[in-house]
Amino acid sequence: MTDTFWIAGTVLILAALAFVLYPVFFHKPKARLETDFRNHNLLAYRTRLKELDDEHEAGIHNDESYQQLKEELAGSMLDDVPEENVAQRRLPGRRSAVVVALLAILVLPIGTYFGYQEWGSMDQVEQFIAMQEMNAAQGDQAARMAELADQLRDRLEQSPDNADGWAMLGQTYMRIERYDDAANAYRRLAEVVSVEPDASAVALGLAAQAAYFGSEGEMTPEVTAAINAARELNPDEVNALGLMGINAFGQQNYREAIEYWKRITEVAPDHPQLASIRGGIDEAYRRLGETPPEQVSAAPELASGPGVSLRVSLDAGLQQAVKDDTVLFIFARPAAAAGGAPVAVARMTAADLPAEIRLDDRYAMSPESAISAQQDVVVVARLSRTGSVMPQPGDWEGRVETTVLPPAEAGAPIELVINQELTN
Repeated sequence: MTDTFWIAGTVLILAALAFVLYPVFFHKPKARLETDFRNHNLLAYRTRLKELDDEHEAGIHNDESYQQLKEELAGSMLDDVPEENVAQRRLPGRRSAVVVALLAILVLPIGTYFGYQEWGSMDQVEQFIAMQEMNAAQGDQAARMAELADQLRDRLEQSPDNADGWAMLGQTYMRIERYDDAANAYRRLAEVVSVEPDASAVALGLAAQAAYFGSEGEMTPEVTAAINAARELNPDEVNALGLMGINAFGQQNYREAIEYWKRITEVAPDHPQLASIRGGIDEAYRRLGETPPEQVSAAPELASGPGVSLRVSLDAGLQQAVKDDTVLFIFARPAAAAGGAPVAVARMTAADLPAEIRLDDRYAMSPESAISAQQDVVVVARLSRTGSVMPQPGDWEGRVETTVLPPAEAGAPIELVINQELTN
């Protein structure tokens, strides 16, 4: 429970007790009022009697007048005194007041606490507060966002039926590059929305995408399982299709990649990264040595997008050591996020070197991670002995940091030379 909630609750309970207890302790009962009235009359009688005595001694009243006035004063006082026994009425009322006060002090706070525990919705309030705080956090507050995300996860574990909460948690973990946690959040989202097959399929597709990022572009059993689960619910789930297309392209199965990506353009014509998908299709056709069909070509549209133009080459001292079929990965990461997810990935072989390539949104791994959204990137070209995207001892690598620019401002391609051998 949040401190703010309980402070507010305590203030309200004290206010309620004040309404109950004020009349009990500060309201004078009728018996006490009558006693006060009697005491007042008695004081007035004694004061007036002394005045009569003084006037009689001073000769203002003779004996007969003095006695008559005394009798009238005594009769007036007797008329004002209540006939009931005040002491008998005062005690029971006081006891009742004490009982009411004790019951109110004990029952009201305890009943409020346990009643809210049974029927309240503090778990949903805490989830909402955490989500609002996460929305307010900025991109340069990664540590704060991570803390808020963990708080939201703990609250969702206590009340796991909040689909919006799991979706936001997955998006936040993706943003701070905690991909395994993001995959878990999206899997939980798939369970919550399991009554809606299409929504569950999307959640599983996002889980596959997060796991793929976590493996740095490797199609692990976890990624494959999530893709298969998503496509069992919806064979045309676009996140799964996109990953399968990327994997096929990376394996140089360009025809297969084209089929997956073309299917996305058919089932999701309003996809936010449609231009990038069509660009990938065009590139796959070019790798096959074919002219892209007119209906899927989007080169003019993509040519205006920001990116990085490169000329990748191999150091002369390494050319004899590298076989032509060695896999070449070229990828760009945000300069401010070392080790983060790539925003553009291309795959070639050593036989293609030297090669000129422009990394733009055609090479984006997901709609959420596009190179056009970056200002500066670190571009890495790695020749992999094993064909794995993960760096291994014996791989050769080169890297350069550069600015993302539109084609009109790019100028000559940036020189990227592969000249280092990884030792660990």
